[in-house]
Amino acid sequence: MDRFFNRYAYLGTMGGAMAMLQVSPVQTNQDLGDFISFAWEVYKDDPNWVPPLVSMMKEMFDAQKNPLWEHSEFQNFVVRRDGKVVGRITALINGSHNKIHQERMGFFGFFEVLEDYEAAEALFDAASEWVRARGMTALQGPADPSVNDEYGLLVDGFDSPPVVMMPYNPPYYADFIERYGFSKAMDLWAYHLDTAIFGGKQVDKLPSKLLRVVDLARKRYNYTVRRFDLKDWDAEVERFKKVYNSAWEKNWGAVAMTDHEITHLADGLKQIMDPDLVFVVERDGEVVGVSITLPDVNQALLRAYPRPTTWEPFTLLKFFWHYKIRPCIDGIRVLILGVLEPYRGKGVDALLYYETAMAALPKGYKNAEMSWILETNEPMNRAIRFMGGEVYKTYRIYEKPLE
Repeated sequence: MDRFFNRYAYLGTMGGAMAMLQVSPVQTNQDLGDFISFAWEVYKDDPNWVPPLVSMMKEMFDAQKNPLWEHSEFQNFVVRRDGKVVGRITALINGSHNKIHQERMGFFGFFEVLEDYEAAEALFDAASEWVRARGMTALQGPADPSVNDEYGLLVDGFDSPPVVMMPYNPPYYADFIERYGFSKAMDLWAYHLDTAIFGGKQVDKLPSKLLRVVDLARKRYNYTVRRFDLKDWDAEVERFKKVYNSAWEKNWGAVAMTDHEITHLADGLKQIMDPDLVFVVERDGEVVGVSITLPDVNQALLRAYPRPTTWEPFTLLKFFWHYKIRPCIDGIRVLILGVLEPYRGKGVDALLYYETAMAALPKGYKNAEMSWILETNEPMNRAIRFMGGEVYKTYRIYEKPLE
């Protein structure tokens, strides 16, 4: 590895002048601070970028706090030109992915770079070399840091901010990634649904076919629908686990989460969820479907605008103001909607959509995003289009074999 980094400490040309370009691994807390704060340089003039909380970014890479690293490993890199950070990347190996899919796949994530292809190339070289040295035969991404987190590169739909837990990036990233030799592995679609098509807050304006399917499902299968019981949190999370991994296990790229990962995810969602928008469908006392719809807290976070140099408790106070005191949130994201395989095609998904609409419309939510959906998941895509959803953002997963 030392030979590699020496090879990428070289003189490049920029604007006709010679400028030193150097890739180095993140090793110290100061390095990690540079890695995290660099994003503010990339997006300083972009009104649609929603900055993360620095504490959450640090926790992401903390092996003591993020259970992903119990079975996976990573290395962060930065590239500097004449001593100034101009790009960053994370090289990852997800042990669960490779075990489930019987692959030797490496991943890249948290990719950010100025409009400087030479710097981007050096970062991709660093990530490729790191995963190749550990036996990987291909590189895929972006994964920030996994399929169960923020996933994919935005390639269409740059005219609005991302919703909660969805990625965002400048348009030129796709050109840099493809120029390096990556090709499309899969597209992920985000659907937009304007609640105005339902007559604003009038739930009786829902599509008549949906109402018929819901009524038939209730009568034929004797389903019961209830909200997530926050007072019985631990037991509810255990019930959720039984559906979560099973519902997506056959999907492209799906990676089952460990119990620790699901508990960690649930604890994070608990802080921002609206309990009125989380539903469980049961039949004969067995959980057969679940859905979690989140308020788009990115709308409040964008107004709070976290910065590396701002005292974070002050940022959180601003966030709370825009979320709870003077709420600015008029959008939701259908984050999770899972149905056990024996009950698919039997109205569970329609029932969850119906109950979510019944709860969300009276609260004044004007926009809903349903994301993300694999482009190849025809049953789900058909169901969302039937509801009136339209694809308005496309995210792409890229892959490149490693020679």
